[in-house]
Formats: sequence, C-alpha cells, structure tokens
Amino acid sequence: MASIIDDIYDAYGTLEELQPFTEAIERWDINSIDHLPEYMKLFYVTLLDLYKEIDQELEKDGNQYRVYYAKEVLKSQVRAYFAEAKWSHEGYIPTIEEYMLVALVTAGSCILATWSFIGMGEIMTKEAFDWVISDPKIITASTVIFRLMDDITTHKFEQKRGHVASGIECYMKQYGVSEEQVYSEFHKQVENAWLDINQECLKPTAVPMPLLTRVVNLSRVMDVIYKEGDGYTHVGKVMKDNIGSVLIDPIV
Repeated sequence: MASIIDDIYDAYGTLEELQPFTEAIERWDINSIDHLPEYMKLFYVTLLDLYKEIDQELEKDGNQYRVYYAKEVLKSQVRAYFAEAKWSHEGYIPTIEEYMLVALVTAGSCILATWSFIGMGEIMTKEAFDWVISDPKIITASTVIFRLMDDITTHKFEQKRGHVASGIECYMKQYGVSEEQVYSEFHKQVENAWLDINQECLKPTAVPMPLLTRVVNLSRVMDVIYKEGDGYTHVGKVMKDNIGSVLIDPIV
C-alpha cells in the first residue's frame, strides 16, 4: 500500500487529481470518493477496507486505539507528498532545508515503523506510539539514511521522468557545488545517522529495546536496498536472493 501511494504521487497522479485524493485521506470517509478518478477510487476503497480489517483484528485485544496512530502518520505522509507534487508542478527547487523538512516525512521510516508496531503485543503501549510520532532521534536518523541513500542512487533516473527535485539538485543549486561533492556530503550525513542510531540504542531508552530493534532493522533494509544501486525499483538477482533467503528459504 505504501508503494502504491508513493507511485500515485510520484508518477501517475496529476495535481488536479492529487488534491481531492489528499483531502479524501484527510477526511477518511467513503463518501469522499465521488471526485476521484477510477484508479484512485479503487485504491481508496481498498485502503479503507484494510484499515477496517486491522481495526476489527485489534478489537479482540482492546487495541483499537492503535489504528488512530496508523491513520495519523499516513495523513502526514500524503500531505508531504502533495507538497512535493506542487513543487514538481511549479518547477520549484526548494532549499535543502525545505526539502529535508518534507522529505523526512515522505521517506517513510516513521510510517513503516508505526505500521510494524501495530501488531505487536502489550509491549507496544499508547506511550510508545506517542513516542514514535514525536520525531525521536532514532526515527529521524533512520529516515535520513533512507532519504539520502535513496536520493544518491535514484535521482538521475527520477529526473528523467520529471520527478520533483531530489536533495542532490537542491544542495547543488543552493551551495553551487558539484554532484560528486553532494554525494560525499550525503554519505557523511548517512554515517552520522548510523552513529545516532548506535547512540540511541546504547543509552537508557524511552521505549523497550525490541521497538528500537525494529527501527534498526528497517534502517538495515534500506542500506541493503540502496547500497549498490536502486534495488527497490530495479530488482535484480542479488535483491531477489536476499528476499528469498529471508522469506522463502530462511536459515533456521
């Protein structure tokens, strides 16, 4: 579902279509589909059905409140996606500060972490959900890794298809430096983000370690996907073997 939302905003939806789509997700009401094109209606109905199913499953253990957090992070993400879509439509290249403010939401670490927490047991409390949506340092660091590694490996391909300016273009324009210099700077920021993650896991933590471990593992996944190229968009043998070794033929 996260991948489809990303594609709707990045590749398929026009600005005229994306505005009512964003508003529909904000309202979270089946009656909001009236002004959507057919492909968005199909997705929107499926999205509402999925959340309804999750809600019913969580009701068994009295954990329905968790759905609220899943909705809120999704709403934040689509608002950020729409901001990027407007930039692309207007041909606007934001400052790197403006870009990162929005891109750290669209990157997805917060929403993926929150979604992964929904089905956990009693270790996942309301206080833990409040923590994850409060921009804790470890989530921010994970998102920096995701966003910058993605930008480094995908920006050339995405610019060919008319994507919003990536952090690479924003940084080059703002500081008048070369592409290679931006790569070097972003790699340094990724290294610093890993140091932040290590630090957050070593000191006394606001939430139990199993929750932090999920964020660490999410960051590891992003490292595997983007380290040698865009293994998310262009899935080759290495990535297929990685997925197979985890999900199909795991070592037990």
